[in-house]
Amino acid sequence: MTILIPSYEPDERLLSLIRDLKEVSDAPILIVDDGSGEAYRGIFESAKEAGCTVLTHPVNQGKGRALKTGFDYVRKHGDPDGVVCADSDGQHLPNDIMRISNAVVENRRRIVLGSRQFTGNVPLRSRFGNSATRMVYAAATGTAVQDTQTGLRGYSSDMLDWLSRVPGERFEYEMNMLLEAPAAGYEIVEVPIDTVYLEGNQSSHFRPLADSARIYWPFLKFCASSGFAAALDFVLLLLLQWATSNLLLSVVGARICSSIVNYSVNRRLVFARDGESAVRRSMPRYFTLVLLILLLNYAVLRLLHETAGLPLAAAKIVTEAALFAVSYAAQRKFVY
Repeated sequence: MTILIPSYEPDERLLSLIRDLKEVSDAPILIVDDGSGEAYRGIFESAKEAGCTVLTHPVNQGKGRALKTGFDYVRKHGDPDGVVCADSDGQHLPNDIMRISNAVVENRRRIVLGSRQFTGNVPLRSRFGNSATRMVYAAATGTAVQDTQTGLRGYSSDMLDWLSRVPGERFEYEMNMLLEAPAAGYEIVEVPIDTVYLEGNQSSHFRPLADSARIYWPFLKFCASSGFAAALDFVLLLLLQWATSNLLLSVVGARICSSIVNYSVNRRLVFARDGESAVRRSMPRYFTLVLLILLLNYAVLRLLHETAGLPLAAAKIVTEAALFAVSYAAQRKFVY
């Protein structure tokens, strides 16, 4: 089992981690220097002297790219067992890394996450960030994961081709991987690990605004696409209802027009599934989902508007909000 450590501007904690790993395992250690520069050459030379393989990016390209560089190296050099990825800042304990390694052997073709429990003295930004991404992931996939941001992860060797194709070059890569996993047929297994934050997690290179935007970008794109389609659906509903006074006809007509627009935008821009084969696969599924959502939409709208007496505009807003998460999770998991 290869231990892969992406590293950007590390300190002595990387060398301490290497020494500690050598004491508990003879697994090969692969380090990717993600453009740290001349000032950090000594640390990586020491890592080489300790028996590690060091790959170097000439400039910083991001954690996602560093991981892909490591996956490509392992794939070409044929480690049959797989890869365990760990951070270089001392937050992952050697014994926990070995536990993930053992779990990979027992769970082939599954993503093994070293899941922190976030008990004790956890920095506020880390606690908030993990809570936010956990909620976004649950809303997006319908699956609960304790620690979506963990850097301690394990993969069997037959997953390396897929891992190299997952989009993302920086911190968003690891979230994209979890989002792409269900469609690729990979389940997620969580193994509890210790939560370790050194010096308030000051060594982290995570940029709260820029990198959070990258992580949430797939969900934000869907929100924008759905928001536009919902606005179009809303306007058409009111116009058709005014013209016909027939709620069913108005709901169906508005949804047909808005769903055609929404399908085109989601396929090309949100989930990036293009080409004839993608259309053949996704279009029947999408419009089957549209029909199901339409029936739910009409039922809830009629209940709120005609039975409960809520104004049509207010009833429409409540209905769309209730069905939004259902639509996203279904499109991510079944359509695209």
